[in-house]
Amino acid sequence: MAERSGRLRVVVATPLAEAHCELIERLEPRIDLIRDQSLYPPMRHAADFSGDPSFARTPSQQQAFEAMVDSAEALYGIPDVDPAGLKRTADANLGLRWVQTMAAGGGGQVKAAGLSQDQLRRITFTTSAGVHGGPLAEFAVFGLFAGAKDLSRLTAQQRDRSWTGRWEMRQVSEMTVLVVGLGGIGKEVVKKLAGLGATVIGTSRHGKPVEHVDRLITVEDIVSTVPEVDAIVLTLPGTAATDKLIGADVLAAVKPGTILVNVGRGTVVDEDALLPALRDGRIGFAALDVFATEPLPASSPLWAEPNLLVSPHTGALNSAEDRLIAELFADNATRLLDGDALINKVDTVDFY
Repeated sequence: MAERSGRLRVVVATPLAEAHCELIERLEPRIDLIRDQSLYPPMRHAADFSGDPSFARTPSQQQAFEAMVDSAEALYGIPDVDPAGLKRTADANLGLRWVQTMAAGGGGQVKAAGLSQDQLRRITFTTSAGVHGGPLAEFAVFGLFAGAKDLSRLTAQQRDRSWTGRWEMRQVSEMTVLVVGLGGIGKEVVKKLAGLGATVIGTSRHGKPVEHVDRLITVEDIVSTVPEVDAIVLTLPGTAATDKLIGADVLAAVKPGTILVNVGRGTVVDEDALLPALRDGRIGFAALDVFATEPLPASSPLWAEPNLLVSPHTGALNSAEDRLIAELFADNATRLLDGDALINKVDTVDFY
């Protein structure tokens, strides 16, 4: 994949602070990192890879941007985080061999680009999986505590200035938690749960022991297992195999009052089936950082559910994210140049 000179021409295709560009160059000096900061939309916050939506290139700037990305051997980011931009440059640039996506679930963006089989064979795609593990694991634990300690009731009573009698709260340390998905995020979740003393059941496709997981089950065992758990944490990507995995059958089998947390992809939960489960108490509390449609439409009934915490896909956002992705990219560039296997390769069959 590398040029015969032993160097790698990389074009920055999404906003990236100059300090992080320089970090990549220091970590892997064999990279020729091409960028033009005038061609990127301003970032409004950390990890704002789409940038300010009010930004628009002039026709000449757009021509310059496309010429720049079409000269790349490798791209740092999907151009403008737009699958159509990826398709355009894959068609125009026959020398493109590697694309690093900013999202941990970047496979979905690759799938949306509608690339040909030849293009999928020619171009290696990698994701930022693992970078978001720490923040999302903390959000998952926060969601569990919010459910265990009746956050919805507490905030409602405070709003109403209502001092009621005391009631017993649940303890996470006494819970059995099912973690569905034991990738980078899931492993961080189970590490934190083990530290809190919870019993952890995890799903696995390979059946190999996973540290801090007390018991492994297959995805096919979820329905038969949920009656014995107090909480479910979802960390799965959005694929055809995971679409509405937590559906009416699972939600019919849960123990009343089960806590549900989703930090994976919103499509994993059948939101139509979730509503009645929230209303009749099968799901006692849900903390969702992701939804099937984002932004969550104002018309969605989920907004009004008192025992549902809506988070606008912000659980992973952290000031260190840009730096961590830059470091991951530099590591992968070194691997590529040295002929080693890349980290976080996208499966271009299941786009996972």
